[in-house]
Amino acid sequence: MQLTTSMRRALIAGATATVLFTGANAANGATGATRDVAAPSAGITATAIATAPAHSPYAQLRPLAALSAERLATGDLVAAAKWGTGGPIDDPVREQQVLDAVAEQARRLGADPAVTVRIFRDQIEASKVVQRGLHRKWDADPSQAPVERPDLQEVRKEINRINGELVRAIAGSEDARSAPSCGPVLTAAAVHVRHERFLDGLHTVALTRSLRSVCG
Repeated sequence: MQLTTSMRRALIAGATATVLFTGANAANGATGATRDVAAPSAGITATAIATAPAHSPYAQLRPLAALSAERLATGDLVAAAKWGTGGPIDDPVREQQVLDAVAEQARRLGADPAVTVRIFRDQIEASKVVQRGLHRKWDADPSQAPVERPDLQEVRKEINRINGELVRAIAGSEDARSAPSCGPVLTAAAVHVRHERFLDGLHTVALTRSLRSVCG
């Protein structure tokens, strides 16, 4: 099945304003990670962000946050493709293929393959956070389950494209990722991306998970 126009838009735009978790339990589950991402960053203001030079730490780290959010949007489509098939969310064979591919790309770019793989392990786990969250939602309310099943191979082509951009962003951000300011600057970037893409609780939790190993 080819991706519909709306699905392609979702891949490009990222996870937008769809309330996937409702009720007290979901709100409580998202609170900690949402607070983690949205916490104010000392010394980083909106003015500082707006005037950041092209090669500043913020300019280096923001693509990592933006591409991570874009990759998480594909988790919605992977969840829909797997929904009702009885197949597991975990796919160790595919995951290892991804890790091997990004490690090789990192080597070609002169980047650290081990660091790249570590960051991508978090990317993979974050996608599974989205998939499991959606499956729980659809189990609880089948009327909200997808009526179309995306072509998983087509979705993976888009994931591969984003993966390539992420590897390049990792390779181009070594100075910012190793700087003492990485944590607060990355948090500021994640907050900006979260607001820009109107991420809901589930995707905010997943974005936090995806960026766990970026600094240091």
